[in-house]
Amino acid sequence: MQQISPAKGNKAVAIWLLTGVFMIMVQIILGGITRLTGSGLSITEWQVVTGSLPPLNEQQWLQEFDKYRQTPQFRLLNTGFSLSDFKQIFFWEWFHRFWARLLGVVFVIGFIYLVTKRYLRKEMVNPLLILFLLGALQGAVGWIMVASGLTGDAVYVKPTRLAMHFVLALGLLCYTFWFALMLLVKPEDRTSAPPIKKLLVILLVILGVQLMYGALMAGHKAATVAPTWPSINGSFYPQHIWKDEPLLLNLIDNPVTIHFFHRNLAYLILILIILACSKASRLQLTALSRKAIRWPLVLVVVQVMLGILSLLSSPGIVPNRWGNFEWMAQLHQVVAMLLLLSLVSLLYLFNGQRQRV
Repeated sequence: MQQISPAKGNKAVAIWLLTGVFMIMVQIILGGITRLTGSGLSITEWQVVTGSLPPLNEQQWLQEFDKYRQTPQFRLLNTGFSLSDFKQIFFWEWFHRFWARLLGVVFVIGFIYLVTKRYLRKEMVNPLLILFLLGALQGAVGWIMVASGLTGDAVYVKPTRLAMHFVLALGLLCYTFWFALMLLVKPEDRTSAPPIKKLLVILLVILGVQLMYGALMAGHKAATVAPTWPSINGSFYPQHIWKDEPLLLNLIDNPVTIHFFHRNLAYLILILIILACSKASRLQLTALSRKAIRWPLVLVVVQVMLGILSLLSSPGIVPNRWGNFEWMAQLHQVVAMLLLLSLVSLLYLFNGQRQRV
């Protein structure tokens, strides 16, 4: 029986995982486009198999349009929509769901191929099962999110469910990326630096909260609450920040509070990344670690600039039209993912077993 090279097997699994990382990033980008174009409620049913194809003739299009016309979003917001308008928003939601299905197919086919080739070792099976379950959970949460916008007087999905959907997608992205790093990065390329590791863990926790607030910003359309910078409508501590009762409700339901925390967490993350990378640069690093510490610095500066530009362009929002704000907001989301992955890679690299001081 031919012996499988561990290095060859690891490379094959890592390529499969990195393909998944790319596809998850595309899926998150499509989710952002779906949200920015107001397309998320255009498909009112969740049909796992039959929903794979879009309407193929005029009669099917009219049937789907009729279902959409029963939704609160159409009755309260988009009453002037023609069939042509509906087709545009339908495309983005359908493509978002189609890509999710394609992602599942790539996972299953890749898994079967790797098992057949005997590239998967026993210790890889449980992490991959967790990966599959996280993907399935993400699909279920996606439908729960959409369903929240189809009843009552809702014209959009609930912001808290949007945030949960987004954060879980990022968790899936990081889990897949970390698994790939385990297979690709050599032990000698890692550095043991507990203080830096601790700071990176704190940074990732704060960034996770920040990304959740980014989703809440999107869900509440909170950019338009204060389209000014550096102040928040002339103040650095705005009024009505704790107006809701109970008090903690403001943290997830008050657009002013959400805006305040999202903006100031960005400054905190900028400072912590500069601090972490500055401390790390003074250590005796591996060549890979030294290259990796540059990326968070570049990305966090770009991210802050895109956030400011998104705020300043938000007064120009025109419903159902893609403009400057939509471009800035979408780029803001893309860079957020890259920043997150850059910090995850740093955490892995500074979590080595060798002591380098």
